[in-house]
Amino acid sequence: MGNRVCVIGAGPSGITAAKNCIQNGLDVIVFEKNDKVGGNWVFNSKTGHSSVYENTFLISSKTWSEFEDYPMPSSFPDYPSHVQLQNYFESYARHFGVLDRVKFDHTVIDAKPVGANGWSVTFIDNSGVEKTEVFDYLMVSNGHHNVPKYPTYPGEYTGKFLHSHDFKGVDESWRDKQVLVIGAGNSACDISVEASRATKTVHMSMRSPQWFFPKFIFGQPGDVFAARSKWLPKKLRQYGLKTLVRLIQGPYSRYGLPENTTLPLNTHPTLNSDLMDFIRHGRIKPMPAIKSWNGLTVEFLDGTRKDFDIICAATGYWTTFPFFNEELINFKGLVQIPLYKKMMHEKHKNLYFIGLFQPIGCIWPLADYQAKLACLEILGKYQRPKDMKAAIDHELNNRHFDFGPGQRHAMEVDFHTFRSELKKELKQAGVNIGNPPVGNAKRYKDFSKIN
Repeated sequence: MGNRVCVIGAGPSGITAAKNCIQNGLDVIVFEKNDKVGGNWVFNSKTGHSSVYENTFLISSKTWSEFEDYPMPSSFPDYPSHVQLQNYFESYARHFGVLDRVKFDHTVIDAKPVGANGWSVTFIDNSGVEKTEVFDYLMVSNGHHNVPKYPTYPGEYTGKFLHSHDFKGVDESWRDKQVLVIGAGNSACDISVEASRATKTVHMSMRSPQWFFPKFIFGQPGDVFAARSKWLPKKLRQYGLKTLVRLIQGPYSRYGLPENTTLPLNTHPTLNSDLMDFIRHGRIKPMPAIKSWNGLTVEFLDGTRKDFDIICAATGYWTTFPFFNEELINFKGLVQIPLYKKMMHEKHKNLYFIGLFQPIGCIWPLADYQAKLACLEILGKYQRPKDMKAAIDHELNNRHFDFGPGQRHAMEVDFHTFRSELKKELKQAGVNIGNPPVGNAKRYKDFSKIN
């Protein structure tokens, strides 16, 4: 086999995949459907384009989000804005020579195995012409926030309805309107807080109890504080978090929120420092799940009925890849993704998924590890398990926490546990990644290079 690599997507995972390919002498081309690197972090006011909204900030701290060989500037706040992050990704891509390998405004429409060990990739180029090229390896890095999941209820809602995928910010059309946000994840809470600044009371409907964590704990970013206890047994970590959250916030019943009977980290936590204050100030009102809707009227499971001018559904995304035939790759609706280390397919040895996981933390530095591992295998320095089915089954049956059922947790991992697992795989190939000296301004110099 040759060493020609195709990377689909120039978001954070795609640019780190390309960087690792370049560092290892692989012939890499990146196809990006937009005109900038950064993926969803490139703000675009057009609906139908998956991007951050106007006032988006990172929900994991820069300390545990930055690429380990390219620290964020010291001038960045603990939680950078989307503008700062897009500039960071642009700088990263320029520094490592990735920009020269990216074909912007190129949309991949089909990818399929060809010959004994190749991939045929068909794309629409920036002049609208359909073309096909053949590669030896394929790295899929287009993310999993592309195809929205829309909720359905009996009846028909006739007001303004949108998915968080199309939410770009609150404008004058929202002012003094009655707004309902469906969901209780990070996007739902951010949108609820944002909308409540311009509208009347925002109602937030949730199907199940959630854990809501503040962004700062004792003056430190939440993930920096939590990292200090990563060595503890997981149950002790969970009970410690439960006690800490209760001490900081008090019982959820005081906020009109349902009490969560599961332990923290068994479900993906929601990080928002404003939500609880806005609830107690009467700007946001929690509501149970929706029973039905008709016209502008929504009926909730507790029998409450209320009219809403605008409904925004922050109800997640399907894990889909529009360029794959579903008979080849189909993860839509799966409650677990059958990939070794969330990246290697059992049957297709020259196919890698980079960044297809949802950590309790940030994807980017661990996507760098995955890309590093992929390059090591391409170079013959890493050997995947001989019995891939058994290895994948073992991984699926030994999840990091007792994640709840459903597609929402199909890709869930614990950041530090997954980081340790990937470090172990890399060590087998002779790459020994140490513990980064968190807090040191000059950390990570040459931290992720492969010799």
